[in-house]
Order: sequence, then C-alpha cells, then structure tokens
Amino acid sequence: MLGGGKLALLGLLASRMYQLQVVESDKYTTLAEENRINLRLLPPLRGRILDRYGRPLAVNKENYRVSLVAEQVQDLDAILDSLSKIISLGDHERQRILRQVRRRRGFVPVTVRENLQWEDVSRIEVNAPDLPGLSIEVGQSRQYPFSHDFSHVLGYVAAVSEKEVTGDPLLELPGFKIGKNGVERVFDRNLRGRAGNSQVEVNAVGRVIRELSRQDGQPGDDLRLTIDLDLQKLAADRLKQERSAAAVVMDIHNGDVLVLSSAPGFDPNQFVTGMSSRSWRRLVNDPHTPLINKAISGLYAPGSTFKMVVALAALEAKLIGPKHKVFCRGFTQLGNARFHCWKKHGHGAQDMYDAHKNSCDVYFYDIAKRVGVDRIAAMAEKFGLGNKTGVDLPSEKGGVVPTRAWKKALIGTPWQPGETLISGIGQGFILTTPLQLAVMTSRLANGGIAVKPRLVRSPEVSGQGSTPDFKPLEVSRRSLDIVCEGMKQVTNERGGTAYSVRISEEGMEMSGKTGTAQVRRISKAERETRVLKNHRRPWRERDHALFVGYAPSDNPRYAAAVVVEHGGDGSKVAAPIARDLLLATQKADPANREAPPDMRRKTKSKEA
Repeated sequence: MLGGGKLALLGLLASRMYQLQVVESDKYTTLAEENRINLRLLPPLRGRILDRYGRPLAVNKENYRVSLVAEQVQDLDAILDSLSKIISLGDHERQRILRQVRRRRGFVPVTVRENLQWEDVSRIEVNAPDLPGLSIEVGQSRQYPFSHDFSHVLGYVAAVSEKEVTGDPLLELPGFKIGKNGVERVFDRNLRGRAGNSQVEVNAVGRVIRELSRQDGQPGDDLRLTIDLDLQKLAADRLKQERSAAAVVMDIHNGDVLVLSSAPGFDPNQFVTGMSSRSWRRLVNDPHTPLINKAISGLYAPGSTFKMVVALAALEAKLIGPKHKVFCRGFTQLGNARFHCWKKHGHGAQDMYDAHKNSCDVYFYDIAKRVGVDRIAAMAEKFGLGNKTGVDLPSEKGGVVPTRAWKKALIGTPWQPGETLISGIGQGFILTTPLQLAVMTSRLANGGIAVKPRLVRSPEVSGQGSTPDFKPLEVSRRSLDIVCEGMKQVTNERGGTAYSVRISEEGMEMSGKTGTAQVRRISKAERETRVLKNHRRPWRERDHALFVGYAPSDNPRYAAAVVVEHGGDGSKVAAPIARDLLLATQKADPANREAPPDMRRKTKSKEA
C-alpha cells in the first residue's frame, strides 16, 4: 500500500512537471524572460529656446546629484552626519531621506541632493572612501541664463503634478519636469521630445545585473523666438527703474515681437531647483505682482493713446474733417456736469492736428459726442482693442471696449451721454493691454493692415511662414495719414507733448502719442482747492503713464507701447523708455527700416 501511494504521488509529480516543462513551456519561458528583463524609459533632452538670432535663452546644464544606496551602508546616521559636514543637510531634508530609505528596497538609490555645485561634487569625491554607499550621478536640468529679463516670456518648468498626469509614462518618471508657464508651457510637447529606453537584466528581487541594450530618446525641437536678446535686456533694464511697468516693441509688417517685457520679473531657475515656502509667499504677496505678465495680462485705461481711434471713427463717419475746430477753455459742459481738460485754462482754438499735438481733451469730448460710443467701439475693435491678440503665451486677457449693448447686458443700466465723453479720452470702462496698444499702433503705421503679433519664428512649430499675409482694414488711407500726421507733430514739433523726448537722429525720428490715465476720480472739492501732483500722492493713487509710437516717422517699421503703473506723466516717464527702445531697435537692424514699397507713407504737411 505504501509503495502504491508513493508511485501515485510520483506519477502526479511527473505529470505536473510534464505540463509545466512541455505543455506550457512557451508560456513560462516568456514569463521568465519578462521577469529577467526590465524595460526602462530614458528621459529625452529638452529642446533649447533661442532668440531671433539663435542666441540661447533657455538651455540644459549638467545636474550633479548625490545618491545613497542603503544596503551599502552599515550606519546610515553616521554617513549622513559625515555628509552634513561637506554639504548642509537640514532636519527636513534628513527626515525625507530616511523616509525614502525605509520605503524602498535596499539596492534602490535614493536622491540625497540635486543641483550640486562643482565644489561640492569635488569635496564629496575626495571623501568618497569615507562615504560608502554615496555616489555622484550626472543628469540634465533646465537653466535660464537671463533669469528675470525673460521670465514672463519663457516661463519655467517644474515637476509634474497629479492633475497633469495624462497616462503618458514619460510624465511619471521621477524628477521629470514640464512647462508650466510662458512658451515653455505653450510649446511643451515640441520641446519635450521623445523618450528612449533601456533594457536591463535583473535578478529575482529586482537588482540590476547588467544593461542589455539602450536606445537614446529623440531630443525636443529647438524653439526660435522673434525676441531680440539685446533689446529685451535693454527694456528690462529700463523698466527695473520703475516699480511696475510693461513694454512691447513689434515689427509693424510681419508682426514679430522684438520686445515683450514686464517688470518686476522673477527668477524662473527657482522653480527648477525648488523654491522654499518663504520665497513663494514673498512672490505671491508682492504688491507689484511679479508673477503676472503685465504686457499681455495687465489691463489699463489707455488714456490719450486712444484718441487716434476716436479721430478715425469721426473721420470715417464723415462727421468732421481735419480742419474741424473746437475752442478749448479748459472744460466742456454737458447738462449739470463739467468735463475738464488736462490744461486748466484751456488750449484755445484747436483743429485735429493741434488736438493730437497738444492732447486737448475738450476737442475729443466734442468729436466723441458727435460720433457716439458704438462707432468708436467698432473702430477700436478693428485696430485690435478689446479682444485677445492670439500671441503664443498663456493667460492673455482681452480687455474691454464698451458699447451701449455691453453696458446694458453686463450692468443692467442704460448708457449715459457723459460716458461717451469719458470714452473719447480713453477713460471710463475702456481697458487694454500694452500688447493691444502696440498692435493698434502697428495698424495705424502700416497703412491699415490687420497685422497680428507672433512670438515664434520656427515655421515647423508655429505653423506660420516667414512673411504671413494679413488682411487690410476697411479704413481709408487719407484718414490714417491725418491721424499719423498728428502723431508726428506730438514728437517732432515744438510744443508737442512729447517734443522734449524726440529722436533727433536724421531718418530715425519717431511719431507717437502720450497718455496719462487717472486711476481715481478727482472730486469737485479737490479741483476747487488744489489737485495734488502725482509725486505727492500715495503711489497707488498716481496716474498711469503711457506712450505709443512708431519709427521711422516717414517710413514706419517698428511700433512700441509702454505702460508705467502709477508713473504719472506719460511724456516724462513712459515716452523716454519708448524712445530709447525705438532708437535701439532701428540701430540694431538698420536694413529692416526699408519697408515694402506699397506700405511707404509720404509725409503730408499740416497744410496738405
């Protein structure tokens, strides 16, 4: 009986072995091979971001990090004590290392510190015999050489959050970073590249024995911007002198944005290396909002820089001509309300050229009342105000260009005649961004072509050719010439509001318009006593300073818009910045000052 039982058991064992080794041989061979070989993703090299001439703005640098293999350490605390004498290890960082060691298998490396300086790497390597289990590894990390100057344009990369995991295994790699803002975010997939892979042989517990094969990933595409490195740095340096400001310079024919600067900026490298909670709170709570790109997201009343739109609306409606005159005595009366000019005792008799040159508010009160807010709004929208421009950046705002229907739908009250007068000088409900003002100025200067701004030159990335086609606006050339002649007198005729900051170099003269936008209403009592000068008011109550302009006056090529928050007088604060930028832009690329023949404007005299 015992012998029969043993034979039966041996028979079952033999049949099971036959099933496993013969019948199901292929299945278990495959499973064993899959357990023996692990396929690991290799992160690709992120594409560079370059300026218009190929100079790097965002690059990759070698990232030295020190890793710890716990199974090679007898006394972990002692090793960390020894390491802390070479590089500082805070209590929080030390607890994080110990927590990861407990959670992982002993042979799996734990990152102790990233972004080590070369001096730290050298000291660790010299002391390597006394630091068993520690090793230096080399990776790649993003670096922004010009930090604050390009922070709002480039944005930054940071670790992938749980909400951003889309199933792409690349996003789940430890330490992998993606674009979070700026062009880094908009063109993240182009810059990211494609992952490679590595086949490694492992033992039963997962320890790597050897690498069997490797296929490197495909690096991300380089991204070439329209921004000019030197001009952007110049703009950033000029804006740093103000508490909060923005500046834009663009090519009026192809839409290339050469400068797009917002101040104050921030250091995007902090987001790559890791930012402390204290530094983050300081950024978020800064009253000058360094994290906001004011060039595309800052909303400001355009003030007197809006007067050209009002003039065009009146001219195109054929309600007035350039010789239409209004007598300015310092205010105009509408019912019981008095609407003041910036010049207390008035400008006297003003035609359209004089009104631009002197920025006479009373003149534009008169023509705004004649043309009406709806026609003003229609003209403003033609010139790019009140809608997003579509520039290649996130978080752009569209602004506001009010109409009667807009107010009724949003606020529920009818439009008032006095609100039309206020709109005539770019105040009230009207809100624009500096980029929109640059687009408006470009369309004025290029003969009424609906140019749109672009920030990326790489055709394969942006989908645009080198010379994009733009449609003409339905605005007569005669009306545009009248308005542009007024802008020329602002900067080039004695008495013009920006004459003192004119460009005197022959052939590089600029035309423009100053603007000063109130941020609060001046009461009747203040006017009867004395309105405080801007520099005597609290900073938050001072007027915004604005300037828009183009150059050269007789053969336009570049347009600029500058807004200085609470800067006061636009002619004294914003206009000098725009002048310096337009002059530097022309000197940097003098060949581009030759515009296409059909877009050249012969300067017309005031008498013509």
